[in-house]
Amino acid sequence: MNSKTGLTQKLLRTARKLKRDLLPVDPSPDWASLLKDQTARWDQARAAARGGPKILIATSTGGHKGVTPIESLLAVALTLRGAEVHILLCDEALPACMQAMYADFSSAAEFAEHGSEPLCRSCYRHGVATYTPLGLPIYRYSQLLSADEIVQADAVARELPAAAIPAYRAHGLAVGEHALAGALRFFAMGTLEHEPESEPVLRRYLAAALRTAAAVDGLLRREEYAAVCFHHGIYVPQGVIGEVCRQRGVRVVNWSAAYRKQCFIFSHNDTYHHTLMDEPTSTWEELPWSEKMEADVLDYLRSRWHGSRDWIYFHEKPREELDQIVRELGIDFSKPTIGLLTNVVWDAQLHYPANAFPNMLEWIRATITAFADRPDLQLLIRVHPAEVRGAIPSRQPVVSEIRQMFPVLPPNVFVIPPESQISTYAAMLQCDSVIIYGTKTGVELTSLGVPVIVAGEAWIRNKGLTRDASSAAEYAEMLATLPVGRRMDAATTTRARKYAYHFFFRRMIHVACVLPGPGWPPYTIQFERLDDVMPGAVPGLDVICDGILTGSPFVYPAERLGVA
Repeated sequence: MNSKTGLTQKLLRTARKLKRDLLPVDPSPDWASLLKDQTARWDQARAAARGGPKILIATSTGGHKGVTPIESLLAVALTLRGAEVHILLCDEALPACMQAMYADFSSAAEFAEHGSEPLCRSCYRHGVATYTPLGLPIYRYSQLLSADEIVQADAVARELPAAAIPAYRAHGLAVGEHALAGALRFFAMGTLEHEPESEPVLRRYLAAALRTAAAVDGLLRREEYAAVCFHHGIYVPQGVIGEVCRQRGVRVVNWSAAYRKQCFIFSHNDTYHHTLMDEPTSTWEELPWSEKMEADVLDYLRSRWHGSRDWIYFHEKPREELDQIVRELGIDFSKPTIGLLTNVVWDAQLHYPANAFPNMLEWIRATITAFADRPDLQLLIRVHPAEVRGAIPSRQPVVSEIRQMFPVLPPNVFVIPPESQISTYAAMLQCDSVIIYGTKTGVELTSLGVPVIVAGEAWIRNKGLTRDASSAAEYAEMLATLPVGRRMDAATTTRARKYAYHFFFRRMIHVACVLPGPGWPPYTIQFERLDDVMPGAVPGLDVICDGILTGSPFVYPAERLGVA
């Protein structure tokens, strides 16, 4: 490891620690204090909920400060709606999990030797401190695992050939796939190929995946749940929990923080990264459209340039002036220019299945190669700012990958690196059209009339708005037709704005009692009495709880309730 790489990794660890420690108070509600004067009311609610539909909040990682506040709120709200809520926590029983990141350890070798152990005690204590005051049943992993199951899981993880791990299935469950996802996320890389400690780390995640499968299967044999709710739906242990539930026919609900402030995305059966790609267009294409709805969505899309209405954004002061962009890049926008937007390498590898290309880097390679033979066009590559400004900075920079593939770039190819303050939107609006792999920016660009080609899996795919490549050959044919030479027609642009409205205002569910806050996570839960989260008090919470309890769609009726 050279000195520059070592310094970068040290800075990543410091940044991650600062982000964790920046929040001066715990974002989780102080349930003991909140319930102190309402003990009788809460006891009545819990008693009334016994025998109601059983819901498992499978938090597992109780120390995840972005998760526990929301899932403890759901536990209370569901109880008040008659559900018998149970909690699942890991009590230091897993040798690896999504809480562990490369930047948390002095080296990958430290994690390979000790696993998540340095994080486990505080994680479990935080979960217990949050949930115990609620007086709801708490299941712990160690209670659900027998000594034989632990021995067997660890033996498989130790003895299975490393090359066989990604495809390994146990009792029909894709535990190897989830172990690989966990290891890739740990390293913040799209491949384990060049990581010296990749094998022992991968084996730790396989052992954790197998232990999770055994624990959750044992719990589902013991309890009959109407639904199991937990965040994200991928990685270890969450991805494995979903696998076990689906195999046993138990309804799954996954959620994640959305882009808009005070908003969350919930989905049935799988992570929203997958379900939003398969969502029927009938969910939104017949929306009664109005000038106000169009104005609302365009106003919000413009706000995304600066992130003023979002709690996930990457530039506080983006550079939008065209002359400055031209000077920085040396590009001539009077020539036909095609934009290309990347994802974070490891993110794209985990969240989105391959389509026309086996992975995002192969797509980038094919695209630059094709443009090398098109001197009449310019290719403007915008590397995702989240590589350096995201919650998990990437250790596999796209710029470095491009340099390895093309030591000398074709003269008509330009790259905006992730640290650049150039506004992605300002640059892409100068382009004839834009090519994407999996980024949600396709939703925004089509709403502004920009033609988009989708080469991977993105939420804008299959919506009747973009040209979607299903093979490398089909993609090459699409590139051969560039430039488009015009913006999208009015009818298609309106259709795109309808989808953007649905995506940003209806699928992102506004929860009024979750307020923006400093540090990480960027929100806090605030309400004074149980009445504040009873049915009818928070419309978004009603949508979420109804979806968990009955399976109804997780769609917030913004067209009726208005845009928050």
